[in-house]
Amino acid sequence: MSDGTGAGVRIAVIDSGVHADHPHVAGVAGGIAIRADGSTGPDYIDRLGHGTAVTAAIKEKAPAAELYAVRIFEERLSGDIDVLLRAIEWSAEAGMQLVNLSLGTANPTHEIALRESVRHAVDRGALIVAARDEGGISWLPGALPGVIPVQLDWDCPRDEYRTCRIDGVHVFRASGYPREIPGVPRERNLSGISFAVANVTGLLARLEHAALASLLAARRLECLGA
Repeated sequence: MSDGTGAGVRIAVIDSGVHADHPHVAGVAGGIAIRADGSTGPDYIDRLGHGTAVTAAIKEKAPAAELYAVRIFEERLSGDIDVLLRAIEWSAEAGMQLVNLSLGTANPTHEIALRESVRHAVDRGALIVAARDEGGISWLPGALPGVIPVQLDWDCPRDEYRTCRIDGVHVFRASGYPREIPGVPRERNLSGISFAVANVTGLLARLEHAALASLLAARRLECLGA
């Protein structure tokens, strides 16, 4: 049974890493860096800031969850599709229950590989949370069967999510605002679909374990029907 803090839930945050000593993060359970040259290492320190802000938004809602930083970005917030695929595979094999993807690609040539990656993750018990679309652009893997798809809803309070059905798919909608920084006006802070995804991930981590299992079972059916 969940106590509403995310206790017992393992979450991989695939992003630019994390600054674990940031006061809004206050430590993570571990992590890994996955590089374009095929190597991996323990240096998951965030040098861009995006992954730390995403992790902070998740930690705010699920403070007792076990968070793992999976760094795939180094000098900029873009990278190779093979690195993303390896990051999803690592997360699934490491026993993560939720995989936060505050990122995506609009390149349709990556769809087949990402479909297989999503199916593998779901088979291993991992729910991928990712952006479905934004501004008329469909994002992968968020628009694929088996993923928890997220849309922006600027009117949604940060401590909740809303749901709707689009083309028969159960879509989650959440605020695009991150955790607030004292003394920093909201308009000067980061915002956008990345944080809608993070807000949903954090809120899902607070669900009862049976509810998470039910979501996973539904995603398995989606993959089978795709």
